[in-house]
Amino acid sequence: MAPLCTGRPSRYYDPAQVPDALFIRQLRDVGFSVSAIAALLPLRADPEALGRALAVQRDQLLADAPEARRRVAELDHLVSALQEETMTTITTTTVPAIRVASLRTVIPNYPAEGLAWQKIMTEVGRQGLRPTADPCGATFHDDGYQEGDVDLSVWVPVGLNATASEPLAIEELPEQKVVLTTVHGPFDGIGPACDALAEHIAENGLVPNGKMFNRYLVGPGRTQNPEEYVTEVCIPIA
Repeated sequence: MAPLCTGRPSRYYDPAQVPDALFIRQLRDVGFSVSAIAALLPLRADPEALGRALAVQRDQLLADAPEARRRVAELDHLVSALQEETMTTITTTTVPAIRVASLRTVIPNYPAEGLAWQKIMTEVGRQGLRPTADPCGATFHDDGYQEGDVDLSVWVPVGLNATASEPLAIEELPEQKVVLTTVHGPFDGIGPACDALAEHIAENGLVPNGKMFNRYLVGPGRTQNPEEYVTEVCIPIA
């Protein structure tokens, strides 16, 4: 329906056009497309037929509601992830030396790291090892990102007199100078954190000097809520 005038800031309609204009806006506001609105306008003279069409639209909106809620949740998560990424704080620090019991293995992909933890914790229990209160962690041996067959070592801190047998090994992880950022929340924030560290290293002319590793300050062993996870992502530098 064409208005008599489209000057800014308002549109001006002939008084006879106003009821149709209001009806069109109402239909648009409840999700009808332009073509559907054009088909519905003649039905104003047939309330029963119009009612059936509106009922169909209501049923469709109810059917679409769960998917809409899912998309909103995904959108909220994306916004949170972007906010965390833009607020990444990177520091240079020294991680102290630590004695650990480690298990080196290959996993299908990064989200499957839990498989390695199941293996090591089973062995820790079987061999009677008693982890100390220091953070556990994982060291990634591949050069760069891997699509599959990720080579890593998972490790738990142990006392000075601890001994272990295969498949575990006792290691002395040395004191290391690192660039570090802390990820608060689910582990899917680790990827963007790694990208931020790599960018920081390149921009500041730093030289990597060792394998990237994570320190799990708060993880599944302490909470079942992924939003409460705290992970330090570390890249050693010279």
